[in-house]
Amino acid sequence: MDSGSENLRVVVGVDGSGPSQEALRWAARHARLTGAVVEAVCVWETPSEVGWAGPATEAGFDLEDARRRFSEGIEAVFGDARPAVVHEILVRGDPSEVLVKASEGADLLVVGNRGRGAFARAVLGSVSQRCAQHAVCPVVVVKAKAARRS
Repeated sequence: MDSGSENLRVVVGVDGSGPSQEALRWAARHARLTGAVVEAVCVWETPSEVGWAGPATEAGFDLEDARRRFSEGIEAVFGDARPAVVHEILVRGDPSEVLVKASEGADLLVVGNRGRGAFARAVLGSVSQRCAQHAVCPVVVVKAKAARRS
């Protein structure tokens, strides 16, 4: 590998879902091949921020829940063998906005595709679609049933 490879940065969106776990696996394999570091970014929102009914819960509870889910998602992918090149970043905000911002200066942005269908995409918007349209680096969208190759 060339001497500039230690500066390569791969950002991957992680939300605990199967597709995001596949995206994290893909990003980790890519990082092993290229010598890049992986920034696993988990974005959390309080229920009132995303339009759920009812009052928002205590912010500390949401943060702790987000930390727990993030940790469980990372553990589901790597178990106890978490690579040193994977850095975990937990951010509060809108997932697509945070990931597009994180793409600045990155060499690659990797996201999973939940495949919710055209109607849900039209009504809710798709994080992977918005990232592909607005990120400032190349974007890889990993399907939920991507073949695993270790």
